Parts: sequence; structure tokens; C-alpha cells
Amino acid sequence: MIAHSAPPVVYPLGRSRFQALLLAGLWCAGALATLCWLYSGQQARWHVVLSVVALAGAGLAALAGWKKTEVGQIVWDGQSWRREGVGYQSGIAEQRISVIADFQDLLLLRMQCDTQRSACVWCERSAFPERWLDFRRALFSPGRYAGSSRAVAVSGHADAASIQTKQ
Repeated sequence: MIAHSAPPVVYPLGRSRFQALLLAGLWCAGALATLCWLYSGQQARWHVVLSVVALAGAGLAALAGWKKTEVGQIVWDGQSWRREGVGYQSGIAEQRISVIADFQDLLLLRMQCDTQRSACVWCERSAFPERWLDFRRALFSPGRYAGSSRAVAVSGHADAASIQTKQ
């Protein structure tokens, strides 16, 4: 069987609405737990004040992290992946892209470059629906694998997937 490489594709990266909703939901769960704890009759002692301060700090950290997400694009040129945008140098090839989770309309990717620096990014179909299938084809193209290919689907299968570019 001849393995063909996927054609070039460009897909936008940026702040994920799903990530924002997930962070907000987790913060609200923490706020609800803290409110229930306060409502259960706890007096305003140092540990209650500490939990409220920690909750506020977690919310601010989540908001700052989400706002710090850099906007750009991910590019598959037929040979390697690279990120382009204001916050990182254009043309630097990514060494490895791993699919952490695949929800069909939402992907969580781990991108690692030569400097061993890695970043997790959410890619959503709603960012560019016309190119979503092309982007997925490039990610899961059998022509890109040195060995066997395994995909992660969030449907009960928990095999790790590692997608490596040609070097």
C-alpha cells in the first residue's frame, strides 16, 4: 500500500470558546463548593478567608491564562507542521504534534518544538468549518507516520496517539 501525504493546509489557532467555558465551569464548581461550605455554618476564620482568596486567585489565573493564548495559525506544508503568528517566529517547524483528545468537532493538540517547549492548544471546527476536514486529514494522514498509527477518540478508547512529522 502506498501512503500519500495530505495536501497543505492552514488552520487558525486562538482563544477557544470551549476552553473558556470549561475554565468558567470549573471555577463555578469551586465557588459553589466554597459557598456550600460557608452556608454549612463555618465561621469566618482564617481557613475560610484563605479558601475565598484561593478561589479568587484561581479565577484570575484562569482568566489571565486564557487571555494570554496567542492568536495565529497552524500550517501543514506537506512535510512539516509550523505555527505562525505574532507571538512566535514564523517558519519554525514543529517536531511533534500529539493528539491528546479528539471530540470530532474539537481537538486538543500538544505541540512540541525543537527547544523542548510544548503547548497544548484547542482547535475547534467553528474556527474555520470549510477547512476542518482538510485539517483533520493532515493530522491523521497515513503518509505522515514512521510507524503504526493510532488515533485517540474520546469514546472509551484511551490509547495514546503520537503524530510525528518527517524530519
